[in-house]
Amino acid sequence: MVRMGPDVPLLNEYKQEFFWKRFPQTVLGGPRFKLGYCAPPYVYVNQVVLFLTPWLFGGIGTLLYQLQLLQELHATVLSGMLMFGAAAGVQALALYADQRTGTVERLGAPNILVDDEDVEFTHCVSSETVRFIAPGKRFGLNVVLHTMLAGVLCGFGTWYVFLGRLTALYDSIGVSLVVFVLSWVTLCIAEYSLIVNTAAETATFHAQDTYEITPLTRPLYILIFIAVDMADRFSGPAPELQLASQVLHVLFLFLPLLWALGILPPLDALLLWGMEQTLVFGLGGSPMSSNLRLLLMFGTSAGVAVCNYFIPSTLGVVLFSISTGFLLSLDLSQVGTLCRGPRAAFGERGFRRGGSSTPPPSSFGWNLGCRELLLYLSLLLVAMSEAGLLHHFLGSAQSQSWFKGPQAPVSYLLLVLFCFCWALREIQGAYVVGGVFLNPLYPKGMSNVQTFKQRNRGLYIAAAIRRVLLYLVSPFAMIAFLSLDKSLHLLHRVSLSVGFTRAFRVVWQNSEDALLQMVVVVLVRLSAGNDMLPGWDNLGTGVQLLVVGLLMDRVTQFLTKLKFTLTVLVTSWTEKKQRRQSAGTLLALNASLCPLLLAVVTLSALLSAPLLPLFTLPIFLVGFPRPQRSWPGPVGTACPCPDSIFYQQMSGSLASALRTAFARGSLGSLAPGSHFLGRFQDRMVWIMILERGYGYCTVNIKGLELQETSCHTVEARRVDEVFEAAFERPERLGFTQGFNLHWANALTPCAALAVRVYSDARNVLSGIIDSHDNLRKLQDDFLKALVWLLLRHCVQKHKGFLWINEEGPGVGGRKSQSSHLAQTTSNQPPEAVVVESNVSSLRFRQDSSSLTSFGDWSDEDDLFGPQPARRTVALVTAEAQLGHASLQAGASLPGSVGMDSLFENMALSALQPLQPLGLGIGMPALDKGRNPEIFRESPGSLPQLNFNCPQSEVFNLPTGWRTAPLLTSRLLQLRSLFPDDWFRFSMGQFGPAVQDETSEDMTKALKEDEALKELHTQVALSCLISLGAESAFTSPSYVYRLYCGDIPWTEGLDWLSSSKELYQLALRAFRFSFKLLFDQASLGPVESPEELFSTLEVYERDWYIGLVTEKGWHDSVLQEKPFLFSLGQDLAMGTYTGRVLSLQEQLIPLSDTQFTPQPPSTSPASDIFCPFSWTCFEEAGWMFVSRYYYSKKSISKVNYIKKFMWKI
Repeated sequence: MVRMGPDVPLLNEYKQEFFWKRFPQTVLGGPRFKLGYCAPPYVYVNQVVLFLTPWLFGGIGTLLYQLQLLQELHATVLSGMLMFGAAAGVQALALYADQRTGTVERLGAPNILVDDEDVEFTHCVSSETVRFIAPGKRFGLNVVLHTMLAGVLCGFGTWYVFLGRLTALYDSIGVSLVVFVLSWVTLCIAEYSLIVNTAAETATFHAQDTYEITPLTRPLYILIFIAVDMADRFSGPAPELQLASQVLHVLFLFLPLLWALGILPPLDALLLWGMEQTLVFGLGGSPMSSNLRLLLMFGTSAGVAVCNYFIPSTLGVVLFSISTGFLLSLDLSQVGTLCRGPRAAFGERGFRRGGSSTPPPSSFGWNLGCRELLLYLSLLLVAMSEAGLLHHFLGSAQSQSWFKGPQAPVSYLLLVLFCFCWALREIQGAYVVGGVFLNPLYPKGMSNVQTFKQRNRGLYIAAAIRRVLLYLVSPFAMIAFLSLDKSLHLLHRVSLSVGFTRAFRVVWQNSEDALLQMVVVVLVRLSAGNDMLPGWDNLGTGVQLLVVGLLMDRVTQFLTKLKFTLTVLVTSWTEKKQRRQSAGTLLALNASLCPLLLAVVTLSALLSAPLLPLFTLPIFLVGFPRPQRSWPGPVGTACPCPDSIFYQQMSGSLASALRTAFARGSLGSLAPGSHFLGRFQDRMVWIMILERGYGYCTVNIKGLELQETSCHTVEARRVDEVFEAAFERPERLGFTQGFNLHWANALTPCAALAVRVYSDARNVLSGIIDSHDNLRKLQDDFLKALVWLLLRHCVQKHKGFLWINEEGPGVGGRKSQSSHLAQTTSNQPPEAVVVESNVSSLRFRQDSSSLTSFGDWSDEDDLFGPQPARRTVALVTAEAQLGHASLQAGASLPGSVGMDSLFENMALSALQPLQPLGLGIGMPALDKGRNPEIFRESPGSLPQLNFNCPQSEVFNLPTGWRTAPLLTSRLLQLRSLFPDDWFRFSMGQFGPAVQDETSEDMTKALKEDEALKELHTQVALSCLISLGAESAFTSPSYVYRLYCGDIPWTEGLDWLSSSKELYQLALRAFRFSFKLLFDQASLGPVESPEELFSTLEVYERDWYIGLVTEKGWHDSVLQEKPFLFSLGQDLAMGTYTGRVLSLQEQLIPLSDTQFTPQPPSTSPASDIFCPFSWTCFEEAGWMFVSRYYYSKKSISKVNYIKKFMWKI
């Protein structure tokens, strides 16, 4: 659907063709009369015959009854049996056609770009024709069930629309004939959808109809109508039933239109919606986070209400209701995980799956443990004791005036508690008085987290007082109010039993709402004084609370939907992109039909159903009722895009911050179905409350991205403006500054949460990577980093674990560029990071590495600009055989680099079909008849190393690392490049780590061991030559290729790649050296060996230095590595970029979205409504009647359910 200017049609030509093919099929129940290709006439004739078959059989029964040849019951049975036989015949033909074509292999792949597959018809009853008209059922049980239901439906339908019955209802033969004809159209539509071919329903709740429930939807609605008529026929004289039957017979004619518009819900959605509404408003529960939990909780709660009805003693009812209400309001799923240990309970809540390493809070009240069980047991015992004593001694006390009874003092206490709790909750948010005025007590500014927390300390005290009043004092006050109610003595009535079951349950399930409802009941009694309200007082307190809760919910929904309606009406004219040529006509039509519009809004609110504008126009429809979960699909999934991992990492920390915010009341009154929006840099988080109980809450955290286009950027900017107006404000507020200028916006900022997230900084490296002065230092830094890594590797191998150097008092280190920007509190142990690279294995390098390098070859002087590093087929295949699992990169974040796909920029010479056919163009010749190992020294021929110090053996390197096929003269020429002083200094730092007792003499002996130094010199220089870095680096493109691991062929590359461990060390050393170059260019040169040693330690412990596409990058983000660095290339701009991720505790503003699930405004600049993208809400299923009727592009990054408890 396009939503641009007035000249753009609502439906383009392709969509119009699709619409006119699909919509008639939906209206008629499945017949396909409009195809995208020519079909023989008998295809259409067969469908018409099958469509009218129920009418034919029903007409036979009706005619025989009207001619008095058969009685009413016999005519009904005859029509049903005829339809049963026809349905069985259709299913037998479908099964036969399926068996005929099941063994035939289909040649050619189907065209996925066409809507309908072309079918070659041979004759009217061929297998292709039968399969096209009646595809058949997938399950044998459904074949039997649907066939029997078709006969029952036809029989009862014939009985439902007998002319005699219609004439008796309407006393008019003309009206009866019209109703008779149109009613059979409805019956034929339902029968065709059930037996022949199921229509594409607009009201779709699940993506796939796995169990073939959709064909049952239309027949079962018809059976509901028939059931009402049967009740009218077989019951005594009941004017209400007769009137209902008359109305339903007329409404029966419009069922096809209701089905086509998607107003009637599918069976699964209807069942879940009914159970949820009954559980919430009738039994005092909460909407559940899953269908299974909803079924179990509904059954258990209904059983409690039934038990209360049969308990003879009122005291027993009170005690049983309090105990079951308290237990059912807890998260009982934690009991099972508690038996396996507290960590298991935490892990199953999704934090481990979310990838965050944030540990579970260990303080009291956060998770279910022994202390929490003791608290809950104490609360339950105190509540039952209080209720039992009050009801036993004071419950039977009678008073002529309510003001003089024992309930009056408790009522005044409830009023005081409500005022205090409301005031203390109101000051916790950024706005007060319904979001109209800024809260002067809320901290200003979001630049410093510590300052924000210090200024917020006073509100913490107020929040603690509120928690005590709301979760510990208020429940006991409300229980006292209910226990003293005189209507408890009339419990053996269904309404009172249900009402008090709900009242005692909601006290714990939602204490804040229960307190408000009781305050409303108390105010009604106070306003009535001593006067009696017969209709109201006869309901009883339990039913009164039920009615108040239902009315408050429906009135709130009505006001929200009315605001949404006015928003769409106003913006359809004020916004240029929404103003169409028909806008004035539609506005006038809505104004003239204002009562009808209000009726639609009211019906939508009463049914708790979405309000949908047709094609984004101000023409409103009522969507089908559904549970409050906007996306019924499974959670825990994520789209394969680069930024999914960041949402995955922050979900655990965000959930921990939400605990505190929920407990403090910063986010207002929490109700299942509430939505919140959080924003940080270019990330957006959509949060929905799924379930709430006493001390726990279940939320759905969904990552979004709204900056992929220019329109999304404008929308995101408007969101930033709303947040800045709330949190970035002057210290002293006048009246104009204290007023919320965005009050009419759907976004109402609530609070700022401190969350551990990655701050993303990108820098263009022009002037750094192309500076000759910087590149000259790269060679020396590489050797120093390699020496440091080799020595550290030896220490690790000796100790058997990662060695952590205890920094002495005199060793000062340098903080990297990002360390100056962010201070992190995470002290993680260093890890052995395996660097993923593009180097091939030895066997690939021997035969084809030079060929693939020939395709990638380019001059190293950047004559035509920087050359992108290419990943050839040989390299990719080698990675796969080595077990490297490189992360598949999708669409990258805006402005990001280094996220090339696996085969992007691949050289033509590296394609798989072009394998070398014995032509070694431009490559060194290899003697295939000789062993390639002759170019290396045999390990047995290597000279024996004579170390001067016994501890030198710890720093000995593997023998294979000394067998580089390089001439000794080349190593001697480069001997001066080896940093002897740095080697001695590093040995002095690492030496004490391998000694049982620190000895200065032993350390000195290690430094002066010439054999050990020559060993490390040989290995380091061999690696330098193998990487092609024996001369100073002069080309940025070569530096980039080495950083990426795409190393051009050199004489020693085969030797280096054969030792995976040494190759990883060399590549990491080069990346360390480049990061050191980056930091020195930004912060200044390293001034001492101590500073360099400390810097390398920081790199090893706190940094991941690699590529965005590597799996190590993905794992480091999940493990919350403090810093990450990657080098990338912007091919469009021809520049190299550096990307730095810093783990910081940042303030993320959170906003309450004040609307129920329905579409927002399409305007990107409208201030009346939140300027969201339609794409965002299409994913949630709120744009159209159907969630899956139209194809949509999902932009959800990650979707997790978090369940947690907060402090009581």
